[in-house]
Amino acid sequence: MASDVNRSHIEELDFNGHVVMSALIAPERSVKFHGSLVAQLLLKDENLPMNDFVSDWSSTLLTTVSQASKADDISLTRVALSAFLLSLERCPGAQRVVMEKGLHLMRETAKRTMNHKSVQESLAKGLESLCSGDMRLSIEEGQKWSCILLPWVFRETSSDAIRSSAITILSRICEDYGPSSIPISQGWLAIMLSDILKSRKLSLKGSAQPRDKVKTQIDQANVLSGTQSVNQLASDVVNLAVNGDSFALEDFLTLEPFINTYKNLKKGNIPKVNALDSALATLKGIKAMTEICSDDLFSQKKIIDYGIIPLLRRFLLSDDYEKLSAIEAYDASRDMEANDHGDSSVVDARDPSSVRVPPTAHVRRHAARLLMVLSVHPKVKKMILEDKDWCNWLDECANGKICSDLKTQSYARATLLNIFCNDDDDDDDGDGNNGSKNHGCARYGETIFLINPGMSHWECSRKGRNNNNNNNNNNNNNNNNNNNNNNNNNNDSEGGLESPSLDVIFVHGLRGGPYKTWRLSEDKSSSKSGLVEKIDEEAGKHGTFWPGEWLSTDFPHALISFVLQTNLTQWSGSSLPLQEVSSMLLEKLIAARIGDRPVVFHGGIGCETDATSSKCRKQRQSCQKQCWCGMFDLITYHYFQLIFIII
Repeated sequence: MASDVNRSHIEELDFNGHVVMSALIAPERSVKFHGSLVAQLLLKDENLPMNDFVSDWSSTLLTTVSQASKADDISLTRVALSAFLLSLERCPGAQRVVMEKGLHLMRETAKRTMNHKSVQESLAKGLESLCSGDMRLSIEEGQKWSCILLPWVFRETSSDAIRSSAITILSRICEDYGPSSIPISQGWLAIMLSDILKSRKLSLKGSAQPRDKVKTQIDQANVLSGTQSVNQLASDVVNLAVNGDSFALEDFLTLEPFINTYKNLKKGNIPKVNALDSALATLKGIKAMTEICSDDLFSQKKIIDYGIIPLLRRFLLSDDYEKLSAIEAYDASRDMEANDHGDSSVVDARDPSSVRVPPTAHVRRHAARLLMVLSVHPKVKKMILEDKDWCNWLDECANGKICSDLKTQSYARATLLNIFCNDDDDDDDGDGNNGSKNHGCARYGETIFLINPGMSHWECSRKGRNNNNNNNNNNNNNNNNNNNNNNNNNNDSEGGLESPSLDVIFVHGLRGGPYKTWRLSEDKSSSKSGLVEKIDEEAGKHGTFWPGEWLSTDFPHALISFVLQTNLTQWSGSSLPLQEVSSMLLEKLIAARIGDRPVVFHGGIGCETDATSSKCRKQRQSCQKQCWCGMFDLITYHYFQLIFIII
């Protein structure tokens, strides 16, 4: 369209940019259009010196974009917007001017052009470039932009580029403003959960699965729980917003699912929301999301696209709710201090001792659980592996340095094992039946708890791990146990780590748990024998978690894991669907490569374990027959379990 020679002549003749500026501010539409086009072509020239007039062009171009979008002149909007983006890329001064004076014009243009994808994509790219350097959106601007950024994330018509830019900007806002951004992060979670619930309801409505099937009943219960969680999240988001600066979040509160709660809110009776209530709402939202998505690959991919990973990173690595609680305690102490000095302006002063600590450890536990479920996806692996701080956090948590909760430690271990497995298959078909695929290395789902604190399999390199997996796959085709052992030893020398010689699986009962079932009793009654009492005394107040403390010493090279039977407490007697439950359990075991080595089961629900092993042998799925050679069901009750442990 324009030769290098012509551009060079224009640059020489219009060295101060006044001619182009005259065209940009001309009242005639055609002159504006061609002036914007000339500016675009000149800004593409890398040899153009970046003089001060470029920032003046930028401001004028943004004004043209705003006016053209208001008049629904999309062709002029596009040309002027393209030139405007180039000015931002070429001139840091232009970026500063826009951040100070032009964000409202970009925001209004975005609202007017929601149905024009190319314009939206350019605006998203421009805003991301403004936020990617040393400059930051103010908290007020971040709140005002949230009503645009979140629809960019969740609209079906949004391109991947729009969604990616919006997620990056939202993450930056949450990172910059911590507890002040909680309404935005909670709103993000609430909209995400609401969207997944809609998809799940439609899926269940069109499903041909029998209503009395256990999986159907569980799915329906999860949808009901998720709906309640969305309502609680929406209520807390609205209450947090109106107790703070509701003006900046006014448009944000008109989004679903907040609008009804916001409209019905009585201005004279605004409920107070504290850090505890806010954290509890977030906790329930994460739990509901995990239950809905745990076995639904389609939903998992959806929430990954919606930005759940940076949101989970925020919940795991930040201390927003602790800081919010500290702010509340400080404000309460100031109120009490003012009251002591007779300041009548302080109404409803709070007692600092009444400020309760939010359950942040539980929030982190369930955020880690959801991360573990999603960590088998290649996109998630890449995001975590590229984040050094996150990898360090997971490593320290898995080793118990920063996480005292045993479940959180297990989730961190499983996540690390999943992300360092490099047998990714990007061609998942989305039907959620990937559990039966033959993967090169184990995939740990939410029902598997890894409790050997000394095993650091994630420290091995990707290459070494891949070599071990290939050798193990060859071993699985060989029915000779001696050959298996020899090959495993070779793997140890090549990869630098010794592979487990067997898998020990603990299966708890209907009213048990993956950790509490295997603790020594806290009851110190005198009816116990002296030896048992001595063991209890050594166990400490909370009891000894003996598989982790004892078996990890006796079997330092064994992979010791728990299998948690979820949703069993509502089943009993003849209503316990053994075949269906065993099938669900078997899928998890196969995905974790249980059966490639000898397996030892221990638990008080032998009928289900036996059903699982029988089903595995019949179907010959992934399990080697010699690894499931027999089963002993030794059941003890009450304090006699201690005697069984000693034996």
